[in-house]
Amino acid sequence: MSSSEEASWISWFCGLRGNEFFCEVDEDYIQDKFNLTGLSEQVPHYRAALDMIMDFEPTRDDEMEDNPSQSDLIEQAAEMLYGLIHARYIMTNRGLALMIDKYHQGDFGHCSRVSCDNQLVLPIGLSDVPGEHMVKLYCPRCQDVYTPKSSRHHHILEGTYSDCVN
Repeated sequence: MSSSEEASWISWFCGLRGNEFFCEVDEDYIQDKFNLTGLSEQVPHYRAALDMIMDFEPTRDDEMEDNPSQSDLIEQAAEMLYGLIHARYIMTNRGLALMIDKYHQGDFGHCSRVSCDNQLVLPIGLSDVPGEHMVKLYCPRCQDVYTPKSSRHHHILEGTYSDCVN
């Protein structure tokens, strides 16, 4: 990447500290309207949020231009929308393969129990309802469910972002 090129919104978002549980969703997947069915009713400022995710320039009609609070709302909507898209994407063959790679690389962490011998853990959602609970970690060895130790993962909400094992 040349110095004049900027990272995409998706790369930037997935690279943020605390977003290690996310994989980068293919833009082709996001551009397929079928994959986004029903999300416009769940996400405020849907069109502007989708444009932000896809790195489209906002139109002059957008209210966010001179209003920082509106811009913050759209940023939050983009994060929520990306989480919902991500939850669908990781159920596809390509998305599942990316999550398996992250699992094998230890991106989700290890079980803290000594008897589990650093067993890799998986992020799980115990609910399909967005925002109901934060993401949990599942150890396949001891079959226990844990709250992530790091507070940087506490913003990831079940049902929204990590429906890996539901």
